[in-house]
Amino acid sequence: MSEPPRPRRPVQSFGTVITGIVVIVVLSIGTDAALIATGVFPAHGQPMTDGLFLLATIYRTLYAILGSYLAARLAPDRPMAHALALGIVGLVVSILGAVTTWNTDTTAGLSWYPLALVVLALPPAWVGGRLREMQLHAR
Repeated sequence: MSEPPRPRRPVQSFGTVITGIVVIVVLSIGTDAALIATGVFPAHGQPMTDGLFLLATIYRTLYAILGSYLAARLAPDRPMAHALALGIVGLVVSILGAVTTWNTDTTAGLSWYPLALVVLALPPAWVGGRLREMQLHAR
């Protein structure tokens, strides 16, 4: 005899995705602020180099993996779906950011950065969800 399907919990599902978003945003902004305070990043409004944008891309990708793993970990069911929902939110925000900053002073000569954020929105979400699935299968 098989178990009956578990009821969906949309409020809890929404909360897990929001939690993942909050973790990613807080860690990203906190790291940005720390790097500005220590002089690694220039003050707001000052241009950044490709290398500094690469550094930001790396740590934000790692934070996206962490946030997606957390969303999958807290999910009431379907951990990968929750992680990917977080990735879809990141994709939409990245596309909006790329469109609004394209050819502005902020990204002049740095077209790769907003495009990298768009391209890197879903893979970290998948990795975070996959880490949770591997953890569940190991049990």
